[in-house]
Amino acid sequence: MDKPEWLEVSVEVDHETAEAVAEVISRYAHGGVVVEGGPHGWDAAPVVVRGYLPTDDDLWSRKKKIEEGLWHLGQIRRIPEPSFRPIAEQDWADAWKKRLKVLHIGDRIVIRPSWLDYKPEYGEVVIDLDPGMAFGTGLHPTTQLCLRALETHLRPGLEVLDLGTGSGILAIAAAKLGAERVLALDNSQQAVNVARGNVIGNAVEEYVRVRQGSLSDASGCYDLVLVNILARVIVDMADAGLSEKLRPGGVLITAGITVDQVSQVVAALERGGLSLIDRRQRRDWVSLLAQRA
Repeated sequence: MDKPEWLEVSVEVDHETAEAVAEVISRYAHGGVVVEGGPHGWDAAPVVVRGYLPTDDDLWSRKKKIEEGLWHLGQIRRIPEPSFRPIAEQDWADAWKKRLKVLHIGDRIVIRPSWLDYKPEYGEVVIDLDPGMAFGTGLHPTTQLCLRALETHLRPGLEVLDLGTGSGILAIAAAKLGAERVLALDNSQQAVNVARGNVIGNAVEEYVRVRQGSLSDASGCYDLVLVNILARVIVDMADAGLSEKLRPGGVLITAGITVDQVSQVVAALERGGLSLIDRRQRRDWVSLLAQRA
């Protein structure tokens, strides 16, 4: 029997707790985490947060830190014990593929897993996606909220900055909706590799540049900025000059925010000189859109 290459950690939680659990696991998981709907879809609790730990010399230490982090979080919110199971690379890839289907979002956007066939209707914008071990499958409500906002606010010829690009799904959508230039940044080299592959697979490498980095690595100003990360990261970015990356009149699309975090994010955006122009919500997840005067 082949030696397991990954240790999968998974936790079933409600929508509100998913972000906090994902933040703990993502500190130690390889390439970020996956948040999936339960057997009855996203509109029914619970959801499942999954991460993958490589079976190397640091495995025991990372596993212990995840257990400790979730235990401390459990003193504030009810969190069940995490489940761990060994999994081989091929088993992981096959299981991942079974979970993804062709997905229609908004009026025009279609997410097609790269291994599935699909014949697009007239006017549809099809994104071929192989998420690998990076966040951004199109399944998560935060990604869908951002894609819908992109449909509304992206006009041909705009310059776009995507912070925390993950699989590159939002950057690719921006390019296919007509953006002239997109800079996609992510702190994870694994995510950068996955995003670059997806950019090439969608034939938008002429418009999308993917690099490792974050806010401080983005030079220049943009017409539209995307930040689909975590609420605390959005707050930190707002206090670190996020608004300065927007041209006057430029629009910021944020997501990864739960209902109870909205007020602190709005306050941070306003401190940075941005005005709230829209709020979109799906269950406990909120997308905030702001504009630079």
